[in-house]
Amino acid sequence: MEAAAVKASRFTQAHQSLTFTRRMTLVGGAQAAVGALLVGRLGYLSVNQHELYETKSEDNRVQLIIVPPRRGWIVDRNNKPLAINRSDFRVDIIPDQLERPETTIPLLAELLQLNPDDVDRINKELKEASGYRPVVAAENVPYDRYAAVTVRLPELPGVQPQRGFSRFYPAGPAVAHLLGYVGAASAKDYEKEKNPLLVTPGFKIGKDGLEKVLEPRLRGQPGGQRVELTARGKLVRELEPKPDRSGQTVQLTIDAGLQEYAARRMGDQSGALVAIDTTNGDMLAYVSMPAFDPNSFSDGIGSTEWRMLSENDHIPLLNKVALGLYPSGSTIKPAMALAFLQQGIDPGRRVHCPGGIRIGNRYFRCDAVHGTVDMHVAIEKSCNTYFWAMGLVTDPQKTTEMVNYLGYGQKFDLPIPSQRFGTMPNPKWLMKKYQRKWQAFDSANTSIGQGYVLVNPMQLAVMPARLASGKLLQPRLLKADAIKPAPPLNATSEHLEIIRKAMSAVVNESGTAVGSKLPLDGIQMAGKTGTAQVFRLGERGFQSSWALRDHALFVSFAPVDNPRYAIGCIIEHGGFGASAAAPIVRDCMTYMFDPQRAMDTLNALESQWGGSLAERTARQSEEYARIAEANKAAASAAKKAAAASSDKSAAKDGAG
Repeated sequence: MEAAAVKASRFTQAHQSLTFTRRMTLVGGAQAAVGALLVGRLGYLSVNQHELYETKSEDNRVQLIIVPPRRGWIVDRNNKPLAINRSDFRVDIIPDQLERPETTIPLLAELLQLNPDDVDRINKELKEASGYRPVVAAENVPYDRYAAVTVRLPELPGVQPQRGFSRFYPAGPAVAHLLGYVGAASAKDYEKEKNPLLVTPGFKIGKDGLEKVLEPRLRGQPGGQRVELTARGKLVRELEPKPDRSGQTVQLTIDAGLQEYAARRMGDQSGALVAIDTTNGDMLAYVSMPAFDPNSFSDGIGSTEWRMLSENDHIPLLNKVALGLYPSGSTIKPAMALAFLQQGIDPGRRVHCPGGIRIGNRYFRCDAVHGTVDMHVAIEKSCNTYFWAMGLVTDPQKTTEMVNYLGYGQKFDLPIPSQRFGTMPNPKWLMKKYQRKWQAFDSANTSIGQGYVLVNPMQLAVMPARLASGKLLQPRLLKADAIKPAPPLNATSEHLEIIRKAMSAVVNESGTAVGSKLPLDGIQMAGKTGTAQVFRLGERGFQSSWALRDHALFVSFAPVDNPRYAIGCIIEHGGFGASAAAPIVRDCMTYMFDPQRAMDTLNALESQWGGSLAERTARQSEEYARIAEANKAAASAAKKAAAASSDKSAAKDGAG
């Protein structure tokens, strides 16, 4: 028994030893495999992935702070600045350097005179920000506040005052609808480009007008300041900077002097004016009034100013040059007359005007009894009866095609965000849009610029420019070294001369705009007045209500004997073209030949109006702000009174 036990014990020990040896082998093998795997992975990372992780390490150690580029200037045809960059001051906060926000933010708010909304915004952005990326505390800071922050910097850790550049428009509202304005990029803008420059504090992009369309040329290339950081994001030192590259300077065809003059000359009227160089199609003036101040939009417009603009019935936020559409009224008649000549109508053919004409079962009434008139007198006196009669005996498709060919209803290739080009109706268009045939009354309405006819102010200038030059001019806004010559119009010189002489008679003989002769020796202006009906005949004319008055239009070119400039102008609800639009065009045309004489006229008018455009606008803003504040106070008092009354009623009910 004893021998058997010893034998069994030896067997058990041998078995345990063998089992342990096997386990050790398995564990050792596993350890060796893991070790080999780790060594292999370490070798892979240190050799094969060396460049990748070295780059990531460098990125963690060094960060690039984007330096926004200076925006390119916009200048006029004579290199006079229209949009420039003005040095300004700003204050940023570096989140990782901000040690005591509970004391720093209130002190900074006191020094910069920030309102509670600004303080709330800063605190919110600081909670969401991280690293060395700055948070904007204030932009366009007055120098005295900037200096106050600078001298208190030891008490403001994390605050970084610096100089920068902001967009500035010297002419203010005069160029608002032409140039537009700049503003901070929106989330939608960033999603479109995914460009980190767009979320850089202080950087702004074009939001409207030429600023928006020419953004790729004006933006420039950003620079950068490389900084070395600790693992916790603390600044160690600044490394070599990468310089930025400014945007391109863009030269326009606009004449800055004429642009500002036209904007001021329109006074408090609502409308638009476009001037064109008839030698090459250069747009010399592009004015829509009233307008906003693009400097206010670029700096961040206040709620009071925004309400004042948006509630104004003259719609200062609308670009009337490109987006305003109006019946052309009688300004269409020179183009209509050329269309009649092209179809063989004898310019000496006479029509009797007894004060109107019957078409079907309706009597179309003319503005006066003109007697017997030919084409020349019909244009000079603006006789509707003549054009109704000629419209009935000519092909409406060919007639309207000629008017469209001269510019009405055309869309032009211009660097503007959007453009409404209106309608020049014809039989094909009418059938396609309304599924009905062209009728005699359609010819009657179209021949005097009513009915479906809609044009914009650019077309009002292009039409007389083409008639005056005899060329198919295309309007342009960007100055170019080489200009492709415009082809001649598909019209004979004899026919064009007939139209020009008739338009000259409108102003210089006994026509509808005889009161708007140029006050210049040896220089005459040709033109055509227009009064566009807004409401039904029973409601039209010069009404006491501004919105019920007819639109006033005038188109012109000068000099008559050697045309150089053409102008189209519309005054919304101005009443009559001869009294509202023609005098403005006369003075703007005078400016192009004798600026001093034109300025003398303008200064006299502005003294009657109560000061310059800037002075009147400032008074309107102050008055609006005063009324808004009074209304706000009254509403607050009424609310408190209502609350007190409610509390009193509740107390009475409780007592009962």
